[in-house]
Amino acid sequence: MDGAPGATSTGVGFDPSAKLGPDERAAAIEALKTKELDVLVVGGGIVGGGSALDAVTRGLSVGIVEARDWGSGTSSRSSKLVHGGIRYLEQLNFALVREALIERGLLLQRIAPHLVKPVRFLYPLNHRVWERFYIGIGMAMYDVFSWSGGRPPGVPHHRHLSRKQVLKNMPGLKKDAFIGGMTYYDAQVDDARYVASLVRTAASYGAHAASRVRIEGFIKVGERVVGAHAHDIQTGEKFDIRAKQVVNATGVWTDDTQAMVGTRGQFKVRASKGVHLVIPRDRFQSNTGMILRTEKSVLFVIPWGRHWLVGTTDTDWNLDKAHPAATAADIDYILEHVNKVLAVPLTREDVEGVYAGLRPLLAGESDQTSQLSREHVVAHTAPGLVVVAGGKWTTYRVMGKDAIDEAVAAMDGKIPASTTEDIPLLGAEGYPAAWNRRGRTARQFGVHKVRIEHLLNRYGTQATEVLQLVQQDPSLAEPLPQADDYIGAEVVYAASHEGALHLEDVLARRTRISIEAWDRGEEAAPVAAKLMAGVLGWDQETTEHEVSNYLKRVAAERESQLQPDDESADRVRLEAPDIAFGFDEDDVVVGGGRSSGAEGAKASDEQVVGEKTSEPK
Repeated sequence: MDGAPGATSTGVGFDPSAKLGPDERAAAIEALKTKELDVLVVGGGIVGGGSALDAVTRGLSVGIVEARDWGSGTSSRSSKLVHGGIRYLEQLNFALVREALIERGLLLQRIAPHLVKPVRFLYPLNHRVWERFYIGIGMAMYDVFSWSGGRPPGVPHHRHLSRKQVLKNMPGLKKDAFIGGMTYYDAQVDDARYVASLVRTAASYGAHAASRVRIEGFIKVGERVVGAHAHDIQTGEKFDIRAKQVVNATGVWTDDTQAMVGTRGQFKVRASKGVHLVIPRDRFQSNTGMILRTEKSVLFVIPWGRHWLVGTTDTDWNLDKAHPAATAADIDYILEHVNKVLAVPLTREDVEGVYAGLRPLLAGESDQTSQLSREHVVAHTAPGLVVVAGGKWTTYRVMGKDAIDEAVAAMDGKIPASTTEDIPLLGAEGYPAAWNRRGRTARQFGVHKVRIEHLLNRYGTQATEVLQLVQQDPSLAEPLPQADDYIGAEVVYAASHEGALHLEDVLARRTRISIEAWDRGEEAAPVAAKLMAGVLGWDQETTEHEVSNYLKRVAAERESQLQPDDESADRVRLEAPDIAFGFDEDDVVVGGGRSSGAEGAKASDEQVVGEKTSEPK
């Protein structure tokens, strides 16, 4: 029988040419409708993607659905760091730091060397002797933990710097803001691109992946969850998905999704808002990033191409989870703290982009979100339903492994152990060689070497697929208006290979134009929409509608960032239309989507649950 443990979802194993294009999405939905899966993963963020890849590479038949775009929630709005979490050493959470540092080394050297890169940070010191000793012990532990996985960490060890050496590395600092410093390394990643690559990798092993598919309830036989009711937002079609085990990996929507089961959850997930500013790289001079202590948490200044990312805040958020809004107070808080150490203060006029994301924190340990746990939990909250919640972006692979371990423990037959420690993402295999021959590749395709480096650091060895689009249509080598880092071929590739279904998917996640460009993508939008139309079959009306919706989103975000408080910012942000969901007053918000009202009962032995949930407040 299809879906039996030990049989891959396609029966053909690994397909490195697998895509997430419109035809592939249609095929995935057909499979979801007609097959009984071993595992259905609900939630297409970093943890959901990691769970799907873990399950499918064990030989299980797997489906993964996401209510919006891949990684459109928390997973694309992080600090873009792959790190151990140096502040957790002070909380004596050594196990979490060690686990994260081992994963950091794996991502850097094996799983995604094209996407995860070392980044150097300065820790300024303000007190003589005791602070250098205290912080130095923590840095030394950080280095030791990074070796504890039995392989090199992939980054250099920390170093002590004198005041003169600090100024040499970061001339933009105030001369009286420090007495010395230390440097250490972590890693950074384009989080949204990583999630899309992760899901595509799962699809290459046979997972059936479909975004813009909303789960509106779970199917139960007795007390056992045996599948879910799905709604294809793109077409309006509703259908059922059958699965032996369902994994709930919905992050900050975990409690809402759990409510659809009709059983009481074993734990709660609390949302903490983190805001980041995007600043042009030339606004202050430095060849390293920086980490600063604040009264609430830590503040990072992170090199990001031609920009700096400066953040983050850490405040409770109880409003709309799909579109967390930054306020004027959030922006001023970040500027105030970073300006304490900069020789030339930053102003609101220096901010070219702003984004806000929500951390899914396990609740119940503290009233302060900065003190809530970053560890994860996995549990069978109902027969047939596994919940994975909490955790850190960096440890997504471990979370996915633990979730699937829990799922297969309830399945018949002997299921292989996790193999994701040795599974590289698409584009990773052969990346060092591709990087070494980037000059030859530039000559071969008639593209500047800098452009080849940009593509290699976004697509790895799959950069040749993007370059082949340029060969077929040289006009696709043109950069997008006001977004010179990105070319037209990347927009076409996002729609044809990477699951982008709407203009926002490309400008906000497949590229980062929405936060990196001064105009936040307003000029690029019509050009990108026209390129997407050729792939997705949009007519003129649809193309104009996509552009209009994106421009309304930009306007709403800008206006929300002028508001004094969360409630005002949330209200203004939600004035922009939601591209994914057409809904009326009877609809409710569930799991990151808009969920419609009940549709009636099923057969007497099969219960429909989750279709009368109330709107979370």
